[in-house]
Amino acid sequence: METKVRKTDPITVAQLADFDEIIDVRSPAEFAEDHIPGAVSHPVLSNEERAIVGTLYKQVSDFEAKKVGAALISRNIAYHLENHFANRPKNWRPLIYCWRGGSRSGAMAHILNQVGWRAGKLDGGYKSYRRSVLKDLADIPAKLKLVVICGMTGTGKSHLLQALQQQGEQVLDLEKIALHRGSILGNIPDVAQPSQKMFDSLVWAQLRQFTADQPVYIEAESKKVGNVRVPEQLVASMWQSAQCLRLDTAHDLRIDLLKADYAYYLQHPHILKQKLSHLTARHGHAQIQQWQDWIDQAQWDTLISDLLTRHYDPHYTKSITQHYPGYEQAQHLTVESISENNWLTLAQHLIANQQPQNVI
Repeated sequence: METKVRKTDPITVAQLADFDEIIDVRSPAEFAEDHIPGAVSHPVLSNEERAIVGTLYKQVSDFEAKKVGAALISRNIAYHLENHFANRPKNWRPLIYCWRGGSRSGAMAHILNQVGWRAGKLDGGYKSYRRSVLKDLADIPAKLKLVVICGMTGTGKSHLLQALQQQGEQVLDLEKIALHRGSILGNIPDVAQPSQKMFDSLVWAQLRQFTADQPVYIEAESKKVGNVRVPEQLVASMWQSAQCLRLDTAHDLRIDLLKADYAYYLQHPHILKQKLSHLTARHGHAQIQQWQDWIDQAQWDTLISDLLTRHYDPHYTKSITQHYPGYEQAQHLTVESISENNWLTLAQHLIANQQPQNVI
């Protein structure tokens, strides 16, 4: 049942779904760092204008800052009315927020309400939203029935998660959200990772959609995925209380899967060589040179096999046994094909059997 919101009611994060559109009126730079997932950016001050007003506030007076700011905000609101909101219907219900729920969102909400729309203003603005995110990230994970998909590099954990999601299951794909595969070769070419705050927001948006009575499938991760940190309580829940499932894939299939998933590096061997050079301190110059020679000779199977044996498998085994005490006794899912149909079949089996056995 929809909550009826009067214009005078303080509007909280719990009521976000009651509105047709969420409008972030902060500057583009503020929006880029973090925003409510699904919000659209319609700033009432540009980055440069915000800096001008801030300088006036600090160096002259709050009166001068407000006078200049009011003129800038009024012009920008007029622009949005003419270019972004002109076609909105009379029953449109937008929610407006700025940094603290003050003058920027107040000005926009006031004008929209004067037009006749039922605009709301988020009480406390972004700061209030951020506090809600941090609280939920600390509270929600312990309430969920997490099922952690464990397995060595190249066993297809992400592929299984995707298949489970296609079957309508609850899936939290941290690597997809982080835009990173979680290893030294894990960055996605030409794609920047989200900021830490934006990553938190995206994880939060997923967590609050899950129901506690159904499993939430997640891939085993360490504390960081690339440059972003996984929320502390989520890590703790994964490591301490989650059910662990072990994905086993034959060595040659892992090589084939990695060649497909990391095709970019095979097409840009100079970048691969540069990435592997970061492992010199761990493996020594002679080993790095051997790997780079195989790259020059396009001996991909030999290279990947050796990387798995010397680097990835020992590193993963140490990490997984340290953080997942039930890993050795975990039930196995054996993969004998890396075709798309096989991942779907494996996902269907996993869904149908609450206690999965060796299959496929």
